[in-house]
Amino acid sequence: MQTISQLTNILDTVPLNTKCAVFTLSDLRSILPKLSSDAFKALLSRAAKKNILKRICRGIYTYPSRCQSDGLELYHVASRLRAHEFNYISLETALSDAGIISQVPMQWITIMSSGRTQTIECADLGHIEFIHTKKKPADLIGKLRYDKQCRLWRANIELALADMKFTRRNLDLIDWSLANELI
Repeated sequence: MQTISQLTNILDTVPLNTKCAVFTLSDLRSILPKLSSDAFKALLSRAAKKNILKRICRGIYTYPSRCQSDGLELYHVASRLRAHEFNYISLETALSDAGIISQVPMQWITIMSSGRTQTIECADLGHIEFIHTKKKPADLIGKLRYDKQCRLWRANIELALADMKFTRRNLDLIDWSLANELI
């Protein structure tokens, strides 16, 4: 059996706990571990050209034939991209979701991260903006809750507003009367 067929057969049988699974290179590499590095790269290239895999960004893929959009794909990609960093949803994304900012950022999410500041383009899904923070999880107890759907921590309104001020983001869109009422 050809390796591309093996890949497809295995991905067809992988149990998914979401509507759209996000795979890292190491996830895919573990499916066919006996391939050489060059053969694995060629397989990924062929699979992407044939739309068997969809390349979202460097090192991240989805399997389109079993992928139904649930609107959370950018969050899932963010959680996989920086899995070894401390990350949480904050800034405009957290405030928009709470109704503090009237405009909803379309196809753009903002994540505070212990990793470096970087904006990552994710194919047709949009952009993930990682903003570096030196804050430690222990310092934020009570200000974060785990969002199981997004698979990321989420800042409360008070922390998101503090992050907005600290990072010198534009505060003009904030409904301060509502923000003060909810804090």
